[in-house]
Amino acid sequence: MEDKITIIEGPPPVFEETGEAWAISLDESPTLHNLALTRLRTYNGPALVERCHKTWHEHEIMFLHYRNRMGLEEKAPILAARTVNTEEGDMLLLWVRVEQDEDEQDDAPDLPDAGSDI
Repeated sequence: MEDKITIIEGPPPVFEETGEAWAISLDESPTLHNLALTRLRTYNGPALVERCHKTWHEHEIMFLHYRNRMGLEEKAPILAARTVNTEEGDMLLLWVRVEQDEDEQDDAPDLPDAGSDI
């Protein structure tokens, strides 16, 4: 089974701070991590969410694979996933655990086109 969602084209994902209280409960670990939301355009959002659910059902970790600004491959554990329909097409919302320095964090716009094509 595929345990990753890979961004195959477009810019690196934009990670937004998640202001939702329920998201904090997703990261049950002895250390604190940065939780973030990323919005990605996709052609098959429901299928990707289903892959996440199957992986989690098997008690495995689902990862978001992407290239950072320097072109290096990185991965982030996906903690929750949801797909929504927008005027621009399907969007995949992923709540992920990221390891970022304070100077790497982006101020993401509140527009539905923020993110990358997958």
